[in-house]
Amino acid sequence: MSILAILEQQNGQWHRMSWEALTAAQHLGAELGLPVDAAIVGRGVTSLAAEAASKNVAKVWAVEHDLLEIYTADGYTAALEELIRGTHPELVLFPHTYQVRDFAPKLATRFSQVLVSDVIAARNEGGLVLVRQFFQGKLNGDIRPSGAGPHFASLQAGAWRGDRLAVAGAATVETFTPKLEAANIRQKPETPFREAARAVDLTAAGIIVSVGRGIKEASNIPLAQELATALGGELAASRPICDAGWLPMERQVGSSGQTVAPKLYVAVGISGAIQHLVGMKGAKTIVAINKDPNAPIFEVADYGVVGDLFEVVPALVEELKKAHQ
Repeated sequence: MSILAILEQQNGQWHRMSWEALTAAQHLGAELGLPVDAAIVGRGVTSLAAEAASKNVAKVWAVEHDLLEIYTADGYTAALEELIRGTHPELVLFPHTYQVRDFAPKLATRFSQVLVSDVIAARNEGGLVLVRQFFQGKLNGDIRPSGAGPHFASLQAGAWRGDRLAVAGAATVETFTPKLEAANIRQKPETPFREAARAVDLTAAGIIVSVGRGIKEASNIPLAQELATALGGELAASRPICDAGWLPMERQVGSSGQTVAPKLYVAVGISGAIQHLVGMKGAKTIVAINKDPNAPIFEVADYGVVGDLFEVVPALVEELKKAHQ
């Protein structure tokens, strides 16, 4: 038995969430005492498989076929079904991407299983326990897969940190060629889904300054922008700020916005509603500035400043400017 992490690539480039999925697999492998394997699906993916083999895994499968060059749900489902039936993993993990949402439920159904989607945590408690959220993040629920495996789960962006991936390793790479025929592919591949062009991609930002209701008025937004500029980061916001039109929706962080995992996340005047925490809890370091000492944001913050943001932020900006002189 093993844990199999399905790593996603697009046009020969890793999806950023692939390493998060592998980090989760390593974490659970240690908890459950199971070896960790990885698989990459496509055509010409041997170089990517070799890169994955440098991580702390037991084996990497390069699932190769001409019919897998362009993604289709039929092709990926059939190929991975064949691999899983031949290797018998106990648990199959995916990053919770658009592509995974398309084919993974179908793949799980082939084994008379369900896909436990958007998992935020997992642990060994006399067996595997998967945690996911309900009612827009208001409740966490424990799910205990029962019966024989394989079990299937997709992992929420930012729930595991890709920079905590154990990288010491030299795993075996094995090419797996599934028995695919053109007749197996019922879909006609079209241009892959692309989100609308954004002026900023917060998921790629290393530093984010995010502003909440505490900013009071739209005219005060430049104060937070000044801090973001001084830090060399991007400006973001909680949902009320974007709903009010004070910042564009592309800068919203939270369950209905973007999920981010920067090195530094500065929450300015944000109380810490669960819907917002869902989108930023993967940050490496969280600094919260809020005048309410009981604000929920302080429960997740690494550093907290209890004070009036209209006094604290200008002081921070001034000190940052001095440091750069």
